[in-house]
Amino acid sequence: MTEGTKRQLPRWSEVRPLLGARKPIADPVERRLARAHTIADLRDIARRRSPRSVFDYVDGAAEREVSLGRARDAYSRVEFHPRVLRDVTTVDTSRTILGHKASLPLVLAPTGFTKMMQHEGEPSVYRAATAAGLPYALSTVGTTGIEDLAAAADGRRWFQLYVWHDRDASMQLVERARSSGYDALVITVDTPVAGARLRDVRNGLTIPPQLTVKTLADMARHPAWWFNLLTTGPLEFASLRSFDGTVAELIGQMFDPSVTLDDLATLRATWPRKLVVKGIQSTEDARAVVDLGADAVVVSNHGGRQLDRAPTPLELLPSVVQAVGDRAEVFVDTGIMHGGDLVAAVGLGATAGMVGRAYLYGLMAGGERGVARAIEILQTETTRTLQLLGVNSIDDVRPEHVTLR
Repeated sequence: MTEGTKRQLPRWSEVRPLLGARKPIADPVERRLARAHTIADLRDIARRRSPRSVFDYVDGAAEREVSLGRARDAYSRVEFHPRVLRDVTTVDTSRTILGHKASLPLVLAPTGFTKMMQHEGEPSVYRAATAAGLPYALSTVGTTGIEDLAAAADGRRWFQLYVWHDRDASMQLVERARSSGYDALVITVDTPVAGARLRDVRNGLTIPPQLTVKTLADMARHPAWWFNLLTTGPLEFASLRSFDGTVAELIGQMFDPSVTLDDLATLRATWPRKLVVKGIQSTEDARAVVDLGADAVVVSNHGGRQLDRAPTPLELLPSVVQAVGDRAEVFVDTGIMHGGDLVAAVGLGATAGMVGRAYLYGLMAGGERGVARAIEILQTETTRTLQLLGVNSIDDVRPEHVTLR
């Protein structure tokens, strides 16, 4: 101790401001979500609160999961090139998507079996998207009906279609979506057969989940999830007859692997609104579907859940943008876990990014409020990235702002 230094006991009035005690949060959902500052935090909460087979269905991908790993790695290789001495007091994150303003360059992607993840299901996702000013796409294999979702909120809703063996039934879904005011039809073209999702195989996942010795043991660890499943409406597909089996069995039984460009042309002639083709993995296919009248394409490898070692969407994105020019909008999915990823995608030419896992982690963590928290996190990260990049509007992000190392 330095000579002459005096010590004294601190007074309570001096200590009290340092303690930083916060008012406790009574609501358990709010308390959980208050601990989530990133999508990765929501993922950790979702993993703890969900049965392993359910979490793995969301979190996993095909075979060795190389495609998913590469997609996320691509975003980690993004290098931003900021400009300084810019007034970034306020920035505009809004983006025009298929003719309508959205609060972010973001679409909440279609996901199947959503009530399996959390009993509030698709309506809660749609309400959160609507409140945030974002479009949401309902899946053919969703657990909420086309008309029921339309009644849940008054927002932008898209309908995603898998073409079935039963073409008449497929067209009936399209007509129901048209009659219910859906803005866009999203045709998924990368699923002629099911990918080998080995986590699901090893977990013995079926739709609906079967009560086996393994699942009964899991009940003890996740009683709230099972209670909600067993005390709310039955977990079933809203747009097809009762089904009991694995995801791969459903795809093999229902989806038509013979779909061609001729079928896309028929759908284009039938559907009077915006048409989006999801699952583009080559510039040649991008040109072909735009030539047939697609308003937008999604550069996507289905979240890495179909063909493992497929092209990495973010890497493919610039060449697809160049191939279609200004004839169509280009979206990108797979690997987006941060608002900065959305900024990077726009910088490389995308109109918007699409996320599935990111909001499903929020749904599993806290229902509708968890989805809203996921969107809030992405909004905050996007805003901060633009400010640090020295850009006032997401529309002003250009290729010179973003490179891949």
